[in-house]
Amino acid sequence: MKKKFLTVLLAGAMTCTLALTGCSKEASETAENTNQTESGSQASEEEKENTDQTEENKEEPEEGGTDVSQEDTDQAAADEVAALIDAIYVQDRTENTDKQCAQAKAAWDALTDAQKELVEGENADPDYFGRDTGDASKDDPRNQDEIGENEILAVSFGTSFNSSRVDDIKSIEDALQEANPDWSVRRAFTAQIIINHVQARDGESIDNMDQALERAVANGVKNLVIQPTHLMHGTEYDELMESVEAYREKFETVKVAEPLLGEVGEDASVINEDKETVAKALTEAAVQDGGYESLDAAKEGGAAFVFLGHGTSHTAKVSYSQMQSQMEALGYENVFIGTVEGEPEETSCQAVIDAVTQAGYKKVILRPLMVVAGDHANNDMAGEEDDSWSSMFEASGNFDSVDAQITGLGSIEAIQKLYVAHTEDAMNNGAEN
Repeated sequence: MKKKFLTVLLAGAMTCTLALTGCSKEASETAENTNQTESGSQASEEEKENTDQTEENKEEPEEGGTDVSQEDTDQAAADEVAALIDAIYVQDRTENTDKQCAQAKAAWDALTDAQKELVEGENADPDYFGRDTGDASKDDPRNQDEIGENEILAVSFGTSFNSSRVDDIKSIEDALQEANPDWSVRRAFTAQIIINHVQARDGESIDNMDQALERAVANGVKNLVIQPTHLMHGTEYDELMESVEAYREKFETVKVAEPLLGEVGEDASVINEDKETVAKALTEAAVQDGGYESLDAAKEGGAAFVFLGHGTSHTAKVSYSQMQSQMEALGYENVFIGTVEGEPEETSCQAVIDAVTQAGYKKVILRPLMVVAGDHANNDMAGEEDDSWSSMFEASGNFDSVDAQITGLGSIEAIQKLYVAHTEDAMNNGAEN
């Protein structure tokens, strides 16, 4: 009985202890929650105040303020594309070129219009992908296999201007094919920079010299005739010959036809039938496009024609002086020859401006002395920049009007026929190179 009573007493004590402990814990938790609530209320008031300030700032942004974060994002995206473009703006083709071209175009397509305007690199700008140069689908890269035993390889520097590629280069190739139905005409460009540009932007694959020659070997070509569409025996022609030399033993015969202006000659007085043909064809086309009945009629109207070549430091630069001599020999007094590079010196822009001014002509018509009306014709000759020939002629203040005809030599039928004649001469009379 006594033991039972003790047990009950102990149990009661424990119950009271547990109750007190629970009460204490509950009180503690209640106090803590109360503090949190008070703290939360205080935080809410601060948040509300900050929110009000933020809204205030939104309503009244600092004058001239911009979203710096968005600017950084846009510039970073544009810089990435610029780097990808610069990576393919190179003259050497590698095993990664195809992948790099695809990456550059995909990155460009992912940009917003605003980001595209920010693209700027060593060679990159918004025009690389953004400029409309015509419909590339009208071109034929002429990189097909099944060539046969006889091939004419038309070798050009190239152009990324789609319309010019069709009008100038393709027109020459088509004329060669029409004149030689038993031969397969194929294409090669010597400028890998241009090949990459066209491939990245338009998805058109054009062979470089090594690719074209490898294709010829793989197709079992025996007789190879190379027709350069270059203007003269300059740097590009020399590089072409170096490429041919490495493949000479892989064909039974290899013959290289003359470029457009034929043999160079020793000095400015040396002219030939090729230069005469080009001088007549170019001048006739320019006069017609200028709306004149004849060159004499243009002269009487105070108009001079300035035919603009590329220019070169190569010894072949004398060809431009020879073309001026040819114009004079034909009695074309209101025709002047210039060069973008200003080589030779008498063909620089300022020298030509002075010559036209001294001759008394008040109207000027600029036109390329180039096979292709590409970047040089569109930008260096007729561009809106201060250093274009068109702008500098206008800035001189010496002329009442300055116009430009953006048309390459390759689109003139008489020029196409001259290339055909050079190819035929190489086939029939040319020594194996």
